[in-house]
Amino acid sequence: MFMHNKRLQYTVRVSEPNPRLATMMMEQFGGADGELAAAMRYFTQGLGEDDPGRKDMLLDIATEELSHLEVIGSIVTMLNKGLKAQLAEGTMKEAELYQMVGQTGTSAKESILFGGAPALCDSAGVPWTAAYVDSRGEPTVDLRSNIAAEARAKIVYERLINITDDPGIKDALGFLMTREVAHQKSFEKALYAIENNFPSGKLPGVEKYASMYVNTSQGEGDTTGPWNTGDEWDRVDDLQQVMPADEGDGTASVKLPAKDKKVAAKMVERTASDPSADPTTGADLGAGPGAGRTKNGDMGGAPDIQSAPAMAEATVAK
Repeated sequence: MFMHNKRLQYTVRVSEPNPRLATMMMEQFGGADGELAAAMRYFTQGLGEDDPGRKDMLLDIATEELSHLEVIGSIVTMLNKGLKAQLAEGTMKEAELYQMVGQTGTSAKESILFGGAPALCDSAGVPWTAAYVDSRGEPTVDLRSNIAAEARAKIVYERLINITDDPGIKDALGFLMTREVAHQKSFEKALYAIENNFPSGKLPGVEKYASMYVNTSQGEGDTTGPWNTGDEWDRVDDLQQVMPADEGDGTASVKLPAKDKKVAAKMVERTASDPSADPTTGADLGAGPGAGRTKNGDMGGAPDIQSAPAMAEATVAK
């Protein structure tokens, strides 16, 4: 059960309306790394969590993320105050109002449909979607995802702070950014409190593949480091050594029942290509400049590009 406290978790002080900035702030309201996505991610994880400690932590943080959604929504509302009033009352001339909406950088949906109020959209007007919630129901997977989500949100807040000179907004965003850091610390502690947390899940990796590093991007710029060399790695530079990795023949096969095998053979026979055939095709018949070599024996039956200057001269002469 939730009880709403009318006081924000952090005071919002906006110096002056700025609808363009409000549009950018929407990224943390209804965006992929925004507060609503975080709240829904942690609530669903918390509801499905069996460990009492992790359950309590997830529901605590999920609820706090909703309070952060309220802070961001309040910032958006304050930044849009002037625009909302003008849209609602229509005191400006039509052309002036049209120009005002266009100059602010707000989308037509945000201005006309939502009247400048915060909506569950990102900064481009894309509606929020539950696809942003990437939980898998496995604590070591979800906690790692949560750590990454908090890190991404922290960076978005940094960028928002860097694009505004409003001291009150900077102050509130600094608080929200720092809470992302605190949540990341909590998730890290919860992850490493799980014994044998890597690799994720119950099944162990196949030992002979677990330490193999395959250098598949070779050439200038090839670099070595602790991520691909040293005692922890069996580095493979000659790709023939691991093609295929299972020492099989590298082909795909299936054991078919006799009746399916017979039908499959008939299908192969019916759809086989004749390598000796060289039919005239639509590409040959309709070939023009740039078609490449065709059965006509030329480059598409038209003068090649090298003769273009001569064609131009002939046209001028005429």
